[in-house]
Amino acid sequence: MEKGLIRRLLPLILLGAGTLPAAGQTAPLPRGADKAPDAIRRWLGAWDLELAGAARSCTVTLGAEAAGNVRQLRFPATCRRALPIIDTATGWTLAANGQPQLLDAGGKEVVGFQKGSPETGLDGKGSDGKAYRLVSKDHPRVAATRSPSAAAAATTAAQRPTPVDPATAPAAATLPGRYVLMRQQDREACRLVLSPPPAGGEATAAFEGACRDTGLTIFDPAGWRYAGGRLTLVARRGHGVELIFENGQWRKDPAVGAPLLMRKLTP
Repeated sequence: MEKGLIRRLLPLILLGAGTLPAAGQTAPLPRGADKAPDAIRRWLGAWDLELAGAARSCTVTLGAEAAGNVRQLRFPATCRRALPIIDTATGWTLAANGQPQLLDAGGKEVVGFQKGSPETGLDGKGSDGKAYRLVSKDHPRVAATRSPSAAAAATTAAQRPTPVDPATAPAAATLPGRYVLMRQQDREACRLVLSPPPAGGEATAAFEGACRDTGLTIFDPAGWRYAGGRLTLVARRGHGVELIFENGQWRKDPAVGAPLLMRKLTP
C-alpha cells in the first residue's frame, strides 16, 4: 500500500476506533460502588453513550466519588472525537426525574435523559439539540438491594427492644408477689416469688416448689430489679432477662430465643 494512501486513511481509521467502547472491553465497576447510596447504585458503572441515528458511540463511566452533588464521570480520550459534545462534560448527577444527566464544569446540563430505564436504555437530548441514548449493554452493574421479606422484617423488628412509657407501666410497689412463668399462654411451667426489696438491699426472687422447665432451672432466677417500666429477672450468675407489661402480663423483650411470659397470681 502506498504511503500517501496510508496517510489519507489514517484519520478515518482513528475516527473509527473512537466509535467503539474503550478497547472493546467492559469497564470495571467504579470504586465505592458497593457502598454508594441506594438512589444512585443502579446507575453506577460503564454505559454506552450513542448519538441517535448514527454509528457513533463511546463508553462513559458514571462513578461513585462525589464532589458536592456532582459525581465523577470518566471516558476515554477517543470519546471527544466520536462524540464532540462529551468534551465539555466533567461530572454527572441525578436530575429531578431520577435519571442521570451529564454536566459541564459550571454545573450546566450537557446531556439529560428523560425516559427509559437502565434495562431498556435511556433516551435524552444534548445541549447541541441532538438526541442521545444511554445503554447498559453487557457492562457490569452493582446488584440492586432487595427489600426484606415480611418475615425478615418481622424478625428484625422482634430483635429490637419495645419502647415503654414508664408513666403507663405498673408501679414498682405492685410487683412483689407470686407469679406463674409460662412458655406458652396459659401453660404453667413454674411459679416464682418476687420478694419486696429490703431497705438499701437488692430484691430477691426464688422458685416456689419444683420447676419443670429445664431452661428456667438453668437460668435460676435469684433477684429482680425494675426501672423505666422494664422488669429484669436476675440469674444467680448475674445475667438477666428483661420483661415488659402487655395485656395484663409480663413478656420477654426483645422476643429473641425461647418465649417467656409471667402473670401475677391473685392473693
